[in-house]
Amino acid sequence: MGPLISAQNVVKSYGKHAVLQGINFEIQPGVTGLLGSNGAGKTTILGLILGLHPADSGTLSVMGSDPWKAGADVRTHLGYAPEHHTLPPDLKASEFVEHVAELHGLPTAEARTRASDALWLVGLGEERFRPLGTMSTGQRQRVKLAQAIAHDPKLIMLDEPTDGLDPAQRDNMLDVIKNVSTEFGINVLISSHLIDEVERICDGVVIIGDGVTKASGSLDELRGTAESFFRAEVDADAAHVAKLLATLETTTPATADGRIITMQGESDEMLTQFRDACVQHDVGIVRLEKNRVSLEDVFIESMS
Repeated sequence: MGPLISAQNVVKSYGKHAVLQGINFEIQPGVTGLLGSNGAGKTTILGLILGLHPADSGTLSVMGSDPWKAGADVRTHLGYAPEHHTLPPDLKASEFVEHVAELHGLPTAEARTRASDALWLVGLGEERFRPLGTMSTGQRQRVKLAQAIAHDPKLIMLDEPTDGLDPAQRDNMLDVIKNVSTEFGINVLISSHLIDEVERICDGVVIIGDGVTKASGSLDELRGTAESFFRAEVDADAAHVAKLLATLETTTPATADGRIITMQGESDEMLTQFRDACVQHDVGIVRLEKNRVSLEDVFIESMS
């Protein structure tokens, strides 16, 4: 399957304020994080995907169509949960989700059934008849997720879905989102400035900064671009460590700082060679660890 969304040199400005200055990325099936600091242009990108405003230049394709020219058709396949929490306070959760499902073209009876199913799925089955104004921030976030999935879209876009939630609520919300994707086959695009939540549930990521794409791809691909190394602490003095390094049969750079040895790369062959050299020179290994490249490492490197 090809990309769900493809952007090539997309530019968008509001008056003299340039928000996007040449965005390039592809959104593949699965769960993708749109990652960037507040004000980076993430919400603008979501608006372009929804066909709410046109790009100034460049090409944007959503499931094979231009969202500005074919917005109504594109939106039938999309679900969207905005960042803000302003919902009609007197409307019951079930009525609100049903109404949004009807806006997507579902008949009233089917919309009512889908609304109930969606609210049960996000954990609000017992609360579905409560007015939205009586609900907590966490419950309203779940209502927004329910209305985004009720019409069975191919892709849902969630703008800061954990905003305003405490740590326990946040973890639970992320579990629900991941379950929606894995159990029901709905693709997800999450706009967030929180690196750890993107790393926890996303398969791929698009990193936005300064109006351009800083990095994009699967998490495994992006982690692979960061520098890898392993670090060892040994029970030998500096002179002994220097002799140890001199015997290593590798072209990989190795450095020592006191009893701490750092080597670039992290292959099993390299680790075995290092262990054997330590045995040969009667050097004990106190601690040996691989550098675990995180999305935060990738983010910082991409922004530098």
